[in-house]
Amino acid sequence: MTTLLHIKSSLFGDDGKSNLLATEFIEQWQNKQTDGQVVVRDVISNSTSHLDASILTAFMTPEAERTTAQQVITDHSDALINEICEADLIVIGVPMYNFGIPSQMKAYLDHIARAGITFKYTDTGPVGLLEDKPVYLFATRGGMYRDSGIDFQVPFMTQFLNFIGLSSIDTIYAEGLNMGSVAETSLAAAKTQITAAVN
Repeated sequence: MTTLLHIKSSLFGDDGKSNLLATEFIEQWQNKQTDGQVVVRDVISNSTSHLDASILTAFMTPEAERTTAQQVITDHSDALINEICEADLIVIGVPMYNFGIPSQMKAYLDHIARAGITFKYTDTGPVGLLEDKPVYLFATRGGMYRDSGIDFQVPFMTQFLNFIGLSSIDTIYAEGLNMGSVAETSLAAAKTQITAAVN
């Protein structure tokens, strides 16, 4: 059985454009993978605490020395990491808000970045420790930002995923979604890319 992990981060839930596009990809994928399993991680409706000193301290404390509260924190992080490890492919819907990703997505990623577990530092720099697998990133934004120098959404997501070992990333953009007729053209192009990606 093939497992697809769907990570959702639109503040508008299933009506968000990033979720609608990701869902279309998943539906087409399921038509081809009839025995495929979909696991959903909604970082908005089931948000993760933003990083603070107590969380970071828990991550840095050896397992044998953790308090009960620290173990609860690391157990949650471990569960999030295991979802990624157990998936065969990952679909991420991420909208742009004020030039970057939703803060809830950043909080989720902060619980994924664990030294010695998802990455390590070496004499030549950081090395991702997760096994690479296909990642489909659905990036939606109200304006036109691709390759503009002020896009802090896709470059950040790509950098983070590479950092933990996930480098096989296919990004599907839907831009200009608040720009009238541009939105229709952009969404149509994204749907064409979805069909090509699935096939």
